[in-house]
Amino acid sequence: MATSHFIIALVAIIGGISYAAYEQYVKLQLKKQTSKVDEDTQAIINELKQRIEVLEKIVTDEKYSLKDEINQLSKVS
Repeated sequence: MATSHFIIALVAIIGGISYAAYEQYVKLQLKKQTSKVDEDTQAIINELKQRIEVLEKIVTDEKYSLKDEINQLSKVS
């Protein structure tokens, strides 16, 4: 009788430890995936910032403004 209680307790303890280890493993995997997504998102944001900077340079360029004014004049006439 005492042996069966000992085995039940041992199985319960080993099961609890195994489950806790599994939970930690799952959390670690989710953290790795989230980290990868964050890195990818940051890379996309950086690329878009660079593209916006280029577009701002083009639009604020004096030649672009002059060309736009000429096009507006030609549409009016």
